[in-house]
Amino acid sequence: MGKGLWFKRRLLMASISTGLVSGLFAHPAAAAQDEETNVQNLPPVEVTAPPSATRRTTPSRPVARIGTPGSASPRTRIYVYPTAPGTGRGLDVDKVPSAINAVDASQIKRTGSLNVTDALRDNIAGVNISEVTGNPFQPDVEFRGFVASPVTGTPQGLAAYQNGVRINEAFSDAVNWDLIPTAAIRSVTLVTNNPAFGLNALGGAINLQMKDGFTYQGAELDVMGGSFGRIQGSAQWGKQVDKNYAVFGALEGLHDNGFRNFSRSDVRRFYGDVGYKAGDSEFHANMGVAKNDFGASATVPAELLEKYWGATYTTPQTTSNRVGYLNLTGKVDATPTWTLEGTAHVRRYEQKIVDGNPTDAQECGADPTLLCFGDDTTPANGVNGVQLANPFAPGTILGEIDRGTIRSSSFGISGQATNTDQLFGHDNRFVMGATYDAGVTRYNATAEIGSIAENYAVSGSGVFLGPTGLPNPVAGPVSLRTVNQYNGLYAMDTVNVTDAFAITGGGRFNVARITLEDQLGTALNGDHTFTRFNPVIGGTYKITPELTAYAGYSEANRVPTPLELGCSDPARPCLIAAFLVSDPPLKQVVSKTVEAGLRGTRELNIGTLGWKIGGFRATNHDDILAVPAVGRTGFGYFSNVGRTRRQGLEAEVNIKSPTLQFQASYAFVDARFLDPLELGSESPFADPATETIRVLPGNQIPAVPRHRVKVGVDYAVTDVWKVGGNALFVSSQYLVGDESNQYAKLPSYTVFNLHTSYQVAKNVQLYGRIDNVFDKRYATYGQFFDREAVPNFTNGGAEFTDPRSLSPARPRAFYAGMRVTF
Repeated sequence: MGKGLWFKRRLLMASISTGLVSGLFAHPAAAAQDEETNVQNLPPVEVTAPPSATRRTTPSRPVARIGTPGSASPRTRIYVYPTAPGTGRGLDVDKVPSAINAVDASQIKRTGSLNVTDALRDNIAGVNISEVTGNPFQPDVEFRGFVASPVTGTPQGLAAYQNGVRINEAFSDAVNWDLIPTAAIRSVTLVTNNPAFGLNALGGAINLQMKDGFTYQGAELDVMGGSFGRIQGSAQWGKQVDKNYAVFGALEGLHDNGFRNFSRSDVRRFYGDVGYKAGDSEFHANMGVAKNDFGASATVPAELLEKYWGATYTTPQTTSNRVGYLNLTGKVDATPTWTLEGTAHVRRYEQKIVDGNPTDAQECGADPTLLCFGDDTTPANGVNGVQLANPFAPGTILGEIDRGTIRSSSFGISGQATNTDQLFGHDNRFVMGATYDAGVTRYNATAEIGSIAENYAVSGSGVFLGPTGLPNPVAGPVSLRTVNQYNGLYAMDTVNVTDAFAITGGGRFNVARITLEDQLGTALNGDHTFTRFNPVIGGTYKITPELTAYAGYSEANRVPTPLELGCSDPARPCLIAAFLVSDPPLKQVVSKTVEAGLRGTRELNIGTLGWKIGGFRATNHDDILAVPAVGRTGFGYFSNVGRTRRQGLEAEVNIKSPTLQFQASYAFVDARFLDPLELGSESPFADPATETIRVLPGNQIPAVPRHRVKVGVDYAVTDVWKVGGNALFVSSQYLVGDESNQYAKLPSYTVFNLHTSYQVAKNVQLYGRIDNVFDKRYATYGQFFDREAVPNFTNGGAEFTDPRSLSPARPRAFYAGMRVTF
């Protein structure tokens, strides 16, 4: 009896030691309902409990079984956390030597949003969202000072995985959040301090696990509409055909006019999965397609926003994303202690960008019938290499429509093996795996000269720029083929030194080769190879049954992208994400991270209390930064800037009961430069002779707010009526371009949201929400811009005086919807 109590208590603590607070023996989810989870929102894994008889040298390993039990063996639920990219069962949460961050399908549904990033922002302490593109469906996700962004040219510090497949795009490592089918997500975990997730996992890896017919059964229709012409709908259906087969599908569509001019959005996504189970083996084929179009309005001069909050600057600015992919996954329990799994995938991604900008081209001073660049002496040539005639009337304000296309085809395979044999009489879990990913990208860019009207819209003329033949400026067309080949080999081992103390160690060896092939000449040709071994060591100690301590150290790396390698010469800046030039090579970024903290739970009269607190420090070596070219809007280059550091503290407390769910968190992120450097900047404090600012050790990195406070509550007023809300505070941050920290910060903001739902019938629910209840006017991102590029037409054509260009947040918005389940 004593051993039985010990075993039950151990399983209980496996589920709640990180603040997991739902019942361990929760009932299976009903049809068309998301499965019950804990507050930290890890999907439960049903296991067959091992015999409690005499301990054996090679015990029978608990085998994950999701769905209807296939035998009468006693079963229970535990919660595990991913420690490797594979889709198989992870590590018991009380043995994970890092912070636990997870969001489940019910939390995503509660936001009423088709953006999974909204759920990450609301529920993970260290996550901050900024709309750099000016579009809510293409946000930057910043975590601990590291970014996963859809903006081509943003240095990426987070890896992203979907069902074990890396989805950072091949050309720029960008993460296109709009392509992820939100309704099909089962859970999202943000894994930190773990090099097993390969390249870009400097600050962590966002790991998405999708639904299938074994984990979700039934059907659901969800429609919603509201402010700014928002109309959205989703449908999902899952069915276990028999004990061996299951199918799942999810379809989503959205139209939103946006609150700003030219900011319309259309989202269309589908995801499907066919699964097969036989004994201890499981196989899945899943696929997805998406076709999305956005008016990406980008930042706007602050003076224009003072006149009209929905203003735009130099349009058109549109993005079209297309994707299609097929993933095959398989898992086999080869023996009671060995699990083998594998993944194969193919992916086709296409992006088209149309970007209206100011231009450096203008009528020549000596001969106004010809076009020159800004110095009046460099001829602006056409695609035939001949200087362009000036087709515009005298005094016309010229602009430029830059067009870029990315077409990437990628494929890859991976294999992983997990062993749970004891090691010298101690419970042990060993994982080893190998990955291979390859991507071929065709990149093309052109620039069309046009005129800028008083509404800042650029109208094309049919006149296209060609190569200048001179180092600066570079404006001609680009046609580039790139090949990425990423190889990884990793191993992780966790041994239970005692029942309370576990040690984890291992590492990953990465080999990356990037080839650039210029299709118009030889200037862009290059062949770059990077290698790196990244270790990890950590441990957990259960101080009491309700309190666990953890600590760990790891290293991770990211290699320069093809885009960065093709745009890294300060003497020859390029239009980032458009025009590339022949450049010197860049070094890979290496991040070294240490992390430690405490987590625990306690039963209270009002519910189960979960809490956690932890600190981290990550030091990047040879960090890469996008440096602007002063006086040339959109132009810049990528450069290694030495060491940078990101350190901070995260704390969270939550309470869960049948009637109340409460969560509050605080995150402190301190991001700084550690080495001196000189950068080009549009800052008013730039040296007028060199147009640069001097960055000193200790200066804060822009666009990283130091403080984030989040509070959320949901309360069941009755059995059918629930109300809730959340508040978000984000502190001030320096503007991009103010790396020297001399200008005033972008102000802090606090925003409040409310939501409610009413169960009209067993299968029908009405819901509504109000975002930004107090209609707060605030900006999530800011940078400096070239004030002389285009006149301020709202002020009689005078020059802009405010150097700030901001990304305005959405005003107060009302939404209502209905959800029907079958």
